[in-house]
Amino acid sequence: MQISTPQFAAETQKKVESAVVRKGVGMGTRLLDQAFTFAFRGLVYAQIWEDPAVDMEALQVGPDSRVVAIASGGCNVLSYLVADPDRITAIDLNTAHVALNKLKLASARHLPDYALFRRFFAEADSKANIEAYKTFVARHLDETTRRYWEGRDLTGRRRINAFGKNIYKRGLLGNFIGIAHLLAKIYRIDLSRILAANSVEEQRAVFEAEMAPVFDRKFVRWLTEQPASLFGLGIPPAQFDALAGDQPMAEVLRRRLAKLACDFEVSDNYFAWQAFSRGYGRTPDCPLPPYLQAENWQTVRNRIDRVEVLHANMTEWLSSQADASLDRYVLLDAQDWMTDAQLDDLWRQITRTASSGARVLFRTAAEPSLLPGRVDDALLSRWTYHADASLDYTRRDRSSIYGGVHLYELK
Repeated sequence: MQISTPQFAAETQKKVESAVVRKGVGMGTRLLDQAFTFAFRGLVYAQIWEDPAVDMEALQVGPDSRVVAIASGGCNVLSYLVADPDRITAIDLNTAHVALNKLKLASARHLPDYALFRRFFAEADSKANIEAYKTFVARHLDETTRRYWEGRDLTGRRRINAFGKNIYKRGLLGNFIGIAHLLAKIYRIDLSRILAANSVEEQRAVFEAEMAPVFDRKFVRWLTEQPASLFGLGIPPAQFDALAGDQPMAEVLRRRLAKLACDFEVSDNYFAWQAFSRGYGRTPDCPLPPYLQAENWQTVRNRIDRVEVLHANMTEWLSSQADASLDRYVLLDAQDWMTDAQLDDLWRQITRTASSGARVLFRTAAEPSLLPGRVDDALLSRWTYHADASLDYTRRDRSSIYGGVHLYELK
């Protein structure tokens, strides 16, 4: 089966290329950008890597909130329902992410109980999930989404079967983490020791003794200097230099991994479990995203119809919305990919559609906000940057990948 019509696929590729491929650069750079867009056509994130607890606090999501967010893996979009927003529009250029979000919505609506929902998306490695899909979910999907999941990937496997063999080992990020585990095995590093630690102090001792030294290896330092090596983190070539700054990439990654491994108790950080075990824990008290927690199951299920998932470009979609019709915007790290002209177009539409007191949250590979000096001053002057709060949110973001979490509020 095909994912979609040839016209739909071509339009998808065009949208991704317009967001990623830089103009006015050398052929080598353009080829690297094109390679990323090719990789980005498939599943990138089975789990989104932004902390929803930070998002909901920073955005002050509440009953009147009209949220628009880049969808990614859908974990945060569904988790925001816990905060009782009025509605959420989830937008993504990636066909696989759109299909994953729609699968999650249909599963929340139609799987009969929490145990099946948890098994499907938390454990995500049981053949019984495939039977549950066939019995309860498949007939409720739109044709494009059903064709995606029942179609075959490049290896000839039906995509839905990934939920019988750990979906979190799939996609660009899953493959990247798999390579990291392979390197750890080669260098005889036991990553499970972090997850067995009983305190942050024990976690740090394990990291310093076993993990930190690997970043001094010549091969690792060479590997991390290749922009293509970070495709698995969803980082396009344009983001690579911003992430590195003026330091070796190995040092940047060592600091980010240290934060993930050492700054938060693993008993409360499901991102650490994903990184160090390639999935969530199996015990009843293991950390999970809000939408997968037992106490939130009925709430998410009852509010699932407030979520709409669209395959679209954020700026183009915003241009079709009424003035002052939205008040919460989640841009993930998409702006790191954009040219100055694209940033101006986006913020022009955000400012036009934003109601008084609207909030915008985004992340950057580098530490500072990328907007000053790049977005038209006439637009940016209408927004207040919460600098101190942004530093605090950055510190408390358990995913630990990004250099900065940034919050802007319409004056």
